Amino acid sequence: MTSIVYLHGFASSPGSQKAQTVQRQFAALGVPVFIPDLNVPSFEELTLTAMIDAAARAIAACPPGPVCLIGSSMGGAVALHTVDRRGQAEAARVEKLLLLAPGLDFRANRLQQLGEEGLARWRASGWLEVYHYGTGTMRRVHYGLIEDLERYDSDAVHLNRPILIIHGLRDDVVSPRSSIRYAIGRPNVSLKLVPSDHQLLDQTDVIFDDAVRFFGLAAASR
Repeated sequence: MTSIVYLHGFASSPGSQKAQTVQRQFAALGVPVFIPDLNVPSFEELTLTAMIDAAARAIAACPPGPVCLIGSSMGGAVALHTVDRRGQAEAARVEKLLLLAPGLDFRANRLQQLGEEGLARWRASGWLEVYHYGTGTMRRVHYGLIEDLERYDSDAVHLNRPILIIHGLRDDVVSPRSSIRYAIGRPNVSLKLVPSDHQLLDQTDVIFDDAVRFFGLAAASR
């Protein structure tokens, strides 16, 4: 049986509307969707390395059989770098990746939102206040997140797995240009641009239909 691991984005949670919708949709096909909490070791001390470790543990805990990943926003980068950990058993289990408005360059996205001065203030104070959609409150996150991210380059990751990217043309959080750039020159990567924003909440049925076909679940569900 195929299992799906859903990797949520920055300042989100397993309880996000999109994650819960995906889980319900696939439950109707009898396909389990596991949604690890990526606010690790806590949101305040968040690092991409810790998120990758959490994703790897979730993959390892899946029932026997192939695993497909769905990575939303920053979860897209988590998905790529988890599978890029060559030689790791959990990475070898992953067959396909579906990336939804993937935030492949978190630092560049923050620079676009904060500007050089805002990023410098974050570095100087050590903390940045952001709205956390999972808790519905303002939370702070440490600058160590940026320092850890400098160890990773998503554009340099070349996987030998099929990857489907769905990105909204009206996304003002993560530019669709980043997904276009990543897809160029990678024959294993398919890109679908849709008339939506970063959340893609008006595209959940489209995403589900595409995911069923891409993961090869339609025939298996009959």
